[in-house]
Amino acid sequence: MHIAGARIKLSPLDESDLDLFIEISMSSAMMEHVYDPCTFEQANDAFIAKSRPWTMDSDGWLSLGITEVTTGEKLGNIGLKITSHEARIAEVGFMIKPSAQGRGFASEALNLIKHFALLELGLNKLVATCSVGNSNSYKLLEKNGFIREGCLKQNVIIKGEYVDDYIYGLCKSDL
Repeated sequence: MHIAGARIKLSPLDESDLDLFIEISMSSAMMEHVYDPCTFEQANDAFIAKSRPWTMDSDGWLSLGITEVTTGEKLGNIGLKITSHEARIAEVGFMIKPSAQGRGFASEALNLIKHFALLELGLNKLVATCSVGNSNSYKLLEKNGFIREGCLKQNVIIKGEYVDDYIYGLCKSDL
């Protein structure tokens, strides 16, 4: 499976995505609004779990590497995880390396995966959760049609502190 856009392509994680995945997962700057940075072993285990084959019946993530088409440069990853098979709802998440941020790659990747999920996979709704302090992520979600549905107070612990999260949603009928 490959999903191609104007400047990027999305494809299932493979060994060529490993180094960047581990680098992002272990980076305190990248994980600032997500969770505590991983150890190498935790990052490697997460990569293995997210690299497993995926079907619509899977309980794990469909994780896709983001690659710039013209240069072949690895930019990050994006994925979705079905949270309700019955209601056809999936969570979406994304990580873009710092040098690729602010250049429209994340927006293109999010647009590609939302259309793939809602139109090709037949899902009804996508949801996303992000820290209230992560303005880059929630602005990206809003730019791509996601609606802020609420605030989850003290939803996660990052660096020993409770953090509030915004929850976003995008229904197929909103396209």
